[in-house]
Amino acid sequence: MIKHRGFPGRLPGSDFQFTIRRANPRGVTAITKRERFKDRKPADRRADSAFMAALWEHFGDQPFERGNLDAGRLSWLFGREVVAAEDPFDPESYDALLVIDEAVARASFPDAFEDDF
Repeated sequence: MIKHRGFPGRLPGSDFQFTIRRANPRGVTAITKRERFKDRKPADRRADSAFMAALWEHFGDQPFERGNLDAGRLSWLFGREVVAAEDPFDPESYDALLVIDEAVARASFPDAFEDDF
């Protein structure tokens, strides 16, 4: 499992996790598409926006390995702002390649792409 050095571990001042420390010995947690409803808490929305900003700053429009990125946090964006960069895609692999769909991400999280975030 690749560790993305310099990637924030969590949302500052919260318990929203962005990365994991080590591989799960009981198996890899699968990335799934989670539905985001309009009544989500503001803190959850801030975490999604901050995670998207960190992804964009770290990877830009280039494909990246899942590595130590948290599956739960990725799942909130998967299938919309973050999509599979390979076919077939293995959602239970730390080596799976993902890429940001920039147009969708900018529409969903415009503040994540501001320079002063």
